[in-house]
Amino acid sequence: MPVVGIIAQETQDPFKVLISCLLSLRTRDETTETASARLFKLAETPGRMLRLRADQIEAAIYPVSFYRNKAKQILSICRDLLEKFDGRVPDALEALLTLPGVGRKTANLVVTVAYQKPGICVDTHVHRISNRIGYIRTRTPEESEMALRKKLPKQYWIILNDLLVPYGQFICKPISPFCSRCKLSPYCKQVGVQKKR
Repeated sequence: MPVVGIIAQETQDPFKVLISCLLSLRTRDETTETASARLFKLAETPGRMLRLRADQIEAAIYPVSFYRNKAKQILSICRDLLEKFDGRVPDALEALLTLPGVGRKTANLVVTVAYQKPGICVDTHVHRISNRIGYIRTRTPEESEMALRKKLPKQYWIILNDLLVPYGQFICKPISPFCSRCKLSPYCKQVGVQKKR
């Protein structure tokens, strides 16, 4: 299970899910997990987080990718949470998208993982696999999200990311996927696959 899901199960805290998700972007799960733990030892709420300086947050979250920018985003998000949402992480996709640095992937992940509401979190794995097997034909993750919302039964929205991310990491890799190990191989159109194992 991706680390943000683990954090959600352990804490059931939407703020920690949101911040961990932000830290996880372009960062390995192991790095996200340790950086999140260090940061949440310093502050677990938007109000407490705003008592920290950017350099303190940077030190806590290093070596996540773009740690300096993410430290600034965390402070901006905390300000917005306090000023616009009474310190609470919103449970609606549209409201989450107003927060600095929060895109559709992060917003969907917070909605689904923190609030167990329907949403489709599309990362590179979900986008690639959904197109590779021929279920949809899209060019971007955002297009994939919209196509999946139309085609995929709602009961599968929340679990799609949890299923396809590890599958994409270990079996259906971007380059030279392990088609010989894939249980979906007989049904897969292998769109864009030039070399396989």
